[in-house]
Amino acid sequence: MTTTDERPATERALRWETACPLERLQPERGVAALFGEEQVAIFRTHDGRLYALGNVDPKSGAAVLSRGIVGDRRGEPVVASPVYKESFSLVDGRCLDAAGVCVPVYAVRVHDGLVQIGLR
Repeated sequence: MTTTDERPATERALRWETACPLERLQPERGVAALFGEEQVAIFRTHDGRLYALGNVDPKSGAAVLSRGIVGDRRGEPVVASPVYKESFSLVDGRCLDAAGVCVPVYAVRVHDGLVQIGLR
């Protein structure tokens, strides 16, 4: 029997790495995970959605975004860096306070109760 993978081609091309069990993520909090050289900040919002961004604050160079304050700005989920307080969109990684500044965004999924990050 032949089966087809119905996921988008961009998602099939990712290497999925397990970060932690879903129950370890508290709503409105972030956690950091290290995959080789990539530091990823993973967030669970109050509505249960998961987001993953690069953990390094682009202005300070410190790996602290996972410790930022999670909230929203005009309905868009954001994390505010604990260093210089800039807010980054959890959806697309852009800084809402400084034009042209952004952090990487990662695909995130739950598979068998485990949070997984899609890496290239």
